Amino acid sequence: MEQTFAATGNAQASIVSEPLTKSAERANVDLSIVTTLFKSSDYVEEFYKRITAAARKITNKYEIVFVDDGSPDDSLEKALSILKQDEKVSVVELSRNFGHHKAMMTAIEQACGDMVFLIDVDLEEPPELLADFHNHLVEGNWDVVYGTQERRKGSLFEQWSGAVAWWMVKMLLPTKVPQYHSTVRLMRSAYAKALVRHKEQKTAIGGLWVETGFRQTGIRFQKLSRKTTSYRLRTRLVALLDSITSFSERPLYLIFFLGLGILVLSTVVSVGLLGFWCFGKTLPGWISVMASVWFLGGLAIFCIGVVGLYTSRIFVETKMRPYTIVRKVHSAADSGK
Repeated sequence: MEQTFAATGNAQASIVSEPLTKSAERANVDLSIVTTLFKSSDYVEEFYKRITAAARKITNKYEIVFVDDGSPDDSLEKALSILKQDEKVSVVELSRNFGHHKAMMTAIEQACGDMVFLIDVDLEEPPELLADFHNHLVEGNWDVVYGTQERRKGSLFEQWSGAVAWWMVKMLLPTKVPQYHSTVRLMRSAYAKALVRHKEQKTAIGGLWVETGFRQTGIRFQKLSRKTTSYRLRTRLVALLDSITSFSERPLYLIFFLGLGILVLSTVVSVGLLGFWCFGKTLPGWISVMASVWFLGGLAIFCIGVVGLYTSRIFVETKMRPYTIVRKVHSAADSGK
């Protein structure tokens, strides 16, 4: 089953990060495989073996770029060990943890291939998908082929909360983000270069994938599930808020119309109470007053919070800090190859 869409969007300045050396070998690459490392020690070696086998079925002119997003375990050491054995591997070491979305954007920026295959290293997305994605990209002359889950993985709570989050995204975002889309995707270099021109400190990469435009299509796959995940409930809530405030002004309009509705309602109620007073009728008002105070007070705090989210985005974006900072780039040349 397929899902297709096309979108347009604006592009901004380039991401600030240190690029890999554009050697003659890297300039002649058909396929770049890029991924990020964070608490990925258990998966790095198996991922490398499986993605290498998948890449060799397509071309011998490929590269694998690992971006270490400040992983606290030995993921970096294992990637460097692989680098010593394979000159097609490069490792970009970030100075600290910048977050999954920023690390992915940095990984895409480092790619040199005519095609860029982005995939998570945790093997929830099978590396063998590369062949299917490549066939689909070539046969349909697509610019992007991305994966969508058949159904949201995880516990009943995760599925329920995910459904609620997607309902909010559909209601509040003018950008039509494909439901349950996944990280894994194969992109042509023209699209990848356009994507990394976006430079937003509060990165919501799901929306940027759509906003960049080009010809895109989605294919369904069965995403595996592992017991532990670095995406906690708080992380998911923050990502949801970032997505909404990055691409939509609708919450501000909703606040305006909500305030207008309360103004009209309060006016009607005030006129009614004045009428009761004119006819000498009084109402026991303690409960109604207290309920009104609590309701309007909570509503005011909520509205201020929403406006504050947008204000905080302005505060963060105007600082123009580096998108990510690269501590060191490890390549085959460093290992003596």
